[in-house]
Amino acid sequence: MLIRHRGDLTENDVTPKDIYLRRREFMAGALGLGLSLTAGAAGAVPLKGAPSPYSTDEKKTPREDVTTYNNFYEFGVDKDDPARNAGRLSVSPWRVKVDGACAKPGVIDLADFLRGNALQERIYRLRCVEGWSMVIPWLGVPLADLLKKYEPTSKARFVAFETLYRPKEMIGQQRGVLDWPYREGLRIDEALHPLTIMAVGLYGETLPKQNGAPMRLVVPWKYGFKSIKSVVRISFVERQPRTAWNDLAPNEYGFYSNVNPQVDHPRWSQATERRIGEFRRRDTLMFNGYGDQVASMYRGLDLKKYF
Repeated sequence: MLIRHRGDLTENDVTPKDIYLRRREFMAGALGLGLSLTAGAAGAVPLKGAPSPYSTDEKKTPREDVTTYNNFYEFGVDKDDPARNAGRLSVSPWRVKVDGACAKPGVIDLADFLRGNALQERIYRLRCVEGWSMVIPWLGVPLADLLKKYEPTSKARFVAFETLYRPKEMIGQQRGVLDWPYREGLRIDEALHPLTIMAVGLYGETLPKQNGAPMRLVVPWKYGFKSIKSVVRISFVERQPRTAWNDLAPNEYGFYSNVNPQVDHPRWSQATERRIGEFRRRDTLMFNGYGDQVASMYRGLDLKKYF
C-alpha cells in the first residue's frame, strides 16, 4: 500500500474524484448531555431550531450521503473513513477555550451553550475544493452572537480556531498528513458576518461525530475546509493566523478560500462542480451563491491574488 506523506499530499491526491456513494452506513453516537443514549444509528438526540431567512430553497442532500461522504482527516483520508472511525471519539464533556484580544476570555461549556442559545436551522450549500457539493440543513447559532459575549478588543483583527488533538481517538492524527492540530482562521468581519454559524446539529439532530461533533464552524461562501470541525479553541488575534491547508500548500490553498470559479486550483478547474446525488455537473457560483450578502467585504481586494 502506498502511503503518501505530508510533503506531497493534498486534498485531491488523497481522495478519488470518482464518487461512489453509500459504500457503508454509519450513524454517530450521541452527545452525552446527561441523557441515557445508545450509540449507533438510533443514538442522535433530536434538536429544534427555528427556520432562518438565510436558508436556500434548493433540494437538500440526503442525510445518508451527508453523514457517510466526508472530509475529516483526523479519522482518515478516504471519504468513508470518518463514518467508520469517528465512533471512538468522546464528545462529552466538551469545552471550548476563548482567549486572545478580548476583554472577557472564558470557556464555552457545550451543555450550557445548548441550554442558553436558541438554535436556528440554516440550509446552506457546501462546496468542496475537490469539485463536489451538498446542500445541508445545519442547526446552530450565529458565530457573532457567541463571540460578542467575550468582547473582542480593537486589536482583534482575525479569529483563529483549533481542532481537538487526541490521536488515540482521532486515529488520522497518528499520521503526518497535516501539522496537527488542525487550524483555521477568519478575518474578524467574516467571523461576525450573519451567515457564519457555529453548528451543533444537522437534519434536526445532534451533529454526528464524523461531521464535526459536537461543535463546528460553517462558513457557506468559502470552500468546505474552512469550516473547521470539533473546535476546542477560539482566539482573537491581531495578525493573520496559521491555517492547516495554507501551511501545507500555500500555492494551492489560500487563506481566504472564497469559492471563486475564476480562480482555478493549480491542478484542476473550479469552474464547475458536481452536486452529490446528481450526474450532470453544474456551474460553480461566485461566493458559492452568497455574493449578494458577502461580496462587499472584499471590495477592492484582488481575489486572484488573495484567493
